[in-house]
Formats: sequence, C-alpha cells, structure tokens
Amino acid sequence: MAHLDLPKSPNVFHPEKPSAVGSRNSLAQEFRDQQSEVETVIREEVDKVMNHISAKLPKPALERLDVMGGLKEKIYNYFNQNYQNMFNRYITTTEDEMVKKIRNFVDREEMKTLARYTPREIAQLLDQIGGMDKFNTGEIEKSMINMYGHLQGHVQRGMNDLENETNALLRQKVDVGAFVRGENAYSIVKCSFKDNYAKPKTVTDVKLSVNILDSELISPIFHYQTTVNYLIKDLVSKHIVDLLDKEIEALKDARADEGKEDLTDTEVMFEKLAKVEDYTSDEKDNADSPRYKFVAKTIFDSLEGLRAEISDADFDALNVRENLKKIIDNENIRNRGFNTAINSITGILDTSKMGYQYVENLKNARDCIIKEYEDADESQLPDERYQVRLTYYDQEQLTADRTAYDKQYEAFYVEVIRLWDVIEEMYQMKKTKIDFDDLSGKLLKKINKRRTSDGFDQFEYNLSEKEWNEVTFVKPQDTDVQKMNRSYTIEKEEIKKRIVIMNEKLTKTYANQNPVERVAIEERLAFISKEFARFDYQINPYHVQPGIVLDVDITSIKRKKYTLNAMANVLNEFLHGVSKGFQDAAFASFSRRRSTIREDINQSFGAAETSEDNYQMNFLEETSTTETIVSGAPEGIVDVSKDDDGGLSEI
Repeated sequence: MAHLDLPKSPNVFHPEKPSAVGSRNSLAQEFRDQQSEVETVIREEVDKVMNHISAKLPKPALERLDVMGGLKEKIYNYFNQNYQNMFNRYITTTEDEMVKKIRNFVDREEMKTLARYTPREIAQLLDQIGGMDKFNTGEIEKSMINMYGHLQGHVQRGMNDLENETNALLRQKVDVGAFVRGENAYSIVKCSFKDNYAKPKTVTDVKLSVNILDSELISPIFHYQTTVNYLIKDLVSKHIVDLLDKEIEALKDARADEGKEDLTDTEVMFEKLAKVEDYTSDEKDNADSPRYKFVAKTIFDSLEGLRAEISDADFDALNVRENLKKIIDNENIRNRGFNTAINSITGILDTSKMGYQYVENLKNARDCIIKEYEDADESQLPDERYQVRLTYYDQEQLTADRTAYDKQYEAFYVEVIRLWDVIEEMYQMKKTKIDFDDLSGKLLKKINKRRTSDGFDQFEYNLSEKEWNEVTFVKPQDTDVQKMNRSYTIEKEEIKKRIVIMNEKLTKTYANQNPVERVAIEERLAFISKEFARFDYQINPYHVQPGIVLDVDITSIKRKKYTLNAMANVLNEFLHGVSKGFQDAAFASFSRRRSTIREDINQSFGAAETSEDNYQMNFLEETSTTETIVSGAPEGIVDVSKDDDGGLSEI
C-alpha cells in the first residue's frame, strides 16, 4: 500500500485560513465555487420567508413594510450576515473532521501493513522518528510483488511445458501437430522433418518458417530507410481508422437507444466505407483537402524525400524539417516495432533455458540471427542445437527474392538437363542389351510396310512434338494466379525423379565397374542432388507476405527431442507476444439453423381421453368405411387385395 498524501489542517483558529478552526474556507473543498453555493442557499431561504409573509399579511401591511429599500433586500442582507457565517463554519468544520478521520484511518492501516513485515516496536520507532511521510512500505511491497510476479511466471511456464508434453504423450504425436499449436497453425509457411544428412538414424533436422503479416503485428515494423512522410501518413491513417471505429460505436449506441437491431459485420464495413471520404481525399495538390485535416500540406512538402539520416552539410538544427524529424524520432516509431520483437524472442529464449552464444542484429536491414553455438561447421556441433533468424520483409524485398528464386530454379534445371544428356549419351555408348527404343527403330520400316499393305496410312508417332517426357505428367497451362504465385511443385518433382532415373541408368551402364567417367558423373550428380535439396529446403518467397518471417532450424536427437520441445514453447509464446492473431467474423456470427420446424417439438406425457361417444363415432366410421369397400366389389368375385384372416374371402 503506497502512502496516501492527504493535506493536514493548521492547528490554529482563524476565520479565513483554509481548514483552520472556525474558518470559512476548507482544503477539502478544492475548486468548488463557495460564493455561488452560499447565494443559492440564501436565495432559497429568502424566497421561502417572502412567500410566507405574503401569504399571512394583508396587502396594506405589506406596502407599509416595503419601505427604505424593500423587504426582500433587508431579509437577504440579514441572511447574508448571519446565516452564511454559521452555515460555512459548520460545513467547514464537518469536512475537516471527516478528512482527519480518513487520514487517521489510512495511517492506522499503513501501520498494520508495516507491522506484518517488521516487529511492532520497530514500526512504532520509525513512526516516532519520521512519521509516515518518510518511512512507508510502498517500495518494500513493490519488491515483494515483483518477486511473486516472477515466481508466478516461472510456475506458469513450467505448467505450460508440463501441459504440452502431456498432450504430446496422450496424442502420441511427434510431427508438426506437436510442434505448433492449433491456433498458430495458420502462420506456418513451411515445416519439414527430415533425417540428418550425417546421422540419418539417430538425428532429425526440422525446418520451420512462420510468417506474421503486417496487419497482425501488435507493434508495426518499418524499414530503417522508410521516409518520414510515410511514417506520418501511417500514423494519420491509423488515427482515421480509430475515429471511424468511434463513430460506428456511437451509431451502435444510438440504434440501441432507439430499439433497433444491431448492425451486422457487413453493415459495419459499409458504414466505414461510406465515412472514409470525410477524412481522406485523392486531391494531393489541394491544401484544403480532407487528407490534410490532421497534418498540413506544408509539413509534407518540407519533409519530402527525407529519410532516417541527414548529411552534415545539409543539417541545420533551426530548420523546420530537422525539428519535425526530431519529433518523429523522439517517438521512436521507426525502430520500436523491430526492437520489441528482438527483445521478445531473446527474453523468451533466456527464460526457457535456451541459451545462445551468437547474436548478429543487423538493425538497418531488419535482420537478426541467433545461434546456440558460434561454430558454423556442422561436423563440430552437437546433435542438439538450433538457429533462429528473424527478418522483416516488405513487398519490394519479396519481389527481388522471387526473381532470384526463379533464376536459381532455371539454373538447376539447365544443369540437370545437361547431366541428363551426358548420362544418356554414355548409356547409349556402353549398353550391351537391346532396349525398347532400339527395337522400335529396327521394326519401324516393317511396321509402316504392314500398315500400308493393310490400307492404313503411315504413322510417324510425332516424336518431335511429344509433350510427355515420361518423367512427370503433362503440366497444365499456368493461369494468371499461378504465374503470380509460383509453387514449383511439378517442376521440383520432375527434377527429383530425373535424379533417381539418372542414378538407375548409371548402375545399368557401368554395373560394378568404376571408371573415371563414372566417378566424374557421380560426383557431379551428388553435388547437384545435395544443392537441390538445400534449394528445396528453403522458403518459397512466392508464398510469403510482407511482415515478419521467423525461420527456425533445429537439429535434435530423435529419442530425446529436448531442443524440439523447448523451441515449440518458445515459438508459441513469441507468437502470442507479437501477433494479434486473427478471428474469422463469418464463423463468429454464424449459427446453424434447424432443417425442419415442428410444431409438436414440445411434447409431454398425458392420459388419452376416451369417452363412450368417441368410441361409438369411431365404430360408425369404421363400419361405413367397410361397407363402402364391400359395396365396390361385384357379387361372387373373390377379393384378394386385402385379406385380414390370412386366406381368401368370398364377397
């Protein structure tokens, strides 16, 4: 409990000093208008007296009394001189006594709090030496709260670890489902489990890439070279969105007061769209445009082209541009988003006992690399290790990465085809058995001759125009969407199958022999296979959107999985700390309706009412129905359409 600072009244008698004994003024009144309060009370009492006198005395007596300034003014002055003083002194004394009671109560409670941590004699001694103004337990209690808070955090983290491990054991999962929780699965770009290249039986490598979009970040991130105008416009845009939200809330409240139905999510969006033009405009050259309602056009003009740094030759501390930039820099808008993300990931790693020996924070590039071990040679590293790379991408960077990704695939495809042609040529030179192509070439003339004799045209098979490469099926033509979001799924599958076929052809060509040609081809094939596996292991930039990309590489022992489980907790806690996540409004407002509506859905048990009249009516109806049916059949014909006795009956 912190010390409550209440004013103490002076221990003197004075008519004007605030809170003094007998004073007209009080410290507890704060900024109240005492004169207006007094005038209100006096005016009310004077009116009551005047109404009473006017009702009791006759009119001639009232006219004789209303002399020398009027009766009402005399009564008003009397109240002002006597009643006002008594009233103010009473109110002041009452308020002061109440303040003293409250102050004494607070002092006693703080003494009780202090006595919980210290012996009573020490508490009394401290009170006698300095009083509660100098000695209080506020700082001690803050320290205790911090200690309990840290303890609660460690306990909560331990419970989360226990819960995750228990759920993994119950589900018997060792795949992506055990690594990433369901509510964060949407942010995964790529997650791959594969055997380690050096120790495939005992060690596994995990590649995980998570993409947090700009719209999902709690604190927005900007590149270091972002212009000041862009930062200001982003702030103005967010302010406009907040104003639109407030207007929508006011509209909802007004509709609720009028008894109307609530707006749906679609109607809310339409209302926002209709109000956007009240704050924005496309008229960039008009200084009176609504787009310059919050920040003037002259400010944007003075900051045109200004980025994070100003050269010494152009810097002038008294210019408008420099001072505007200083105001923006003092808010640290440019750096705080990425710095918060770095602090979050490093803090979570520390508290999760995931130490690291190497950190490289490229601040201007918005790129941070964290490795458990500094050594880059994988052969010298232990089997339990991790590496985290946190990078921020904008649209321009992604466009450049996509171009490089396209060129890299084309280079791989060219090298694979070149190696394919070399192996095919060596196969044709070294083969000792006849294959289908040889047999088809030898029999082609005989086949054409037989087709001619049978009256058919010669068939060339169109081998030069053949679209099926016998490695993968014919790829459908790409649409505009596929061209803008290249997945390379079929292309990568083709290269992988070609590598397998080339290995098989090498075995057929050389069998158990190892000449120089085979060694050279196998070395090249192994290099292409390894590098293409690395390429396939990377993130496809076509499926990354502007925002943060958290790229995690984990190597863990299959039986222990210590680093894998610990990093799973780190990842989920990091996503919870920097991402707002998302909520599908359609699912939030969706409710399933019944397929059928039945009036008898509310049923209850009850005795059936059977009276003698109802019984007779039912008997008559059955009799009349039977007679109608019987009368419909001719005499002497057997009716087999309905037999109640199980046999034939003659009508």
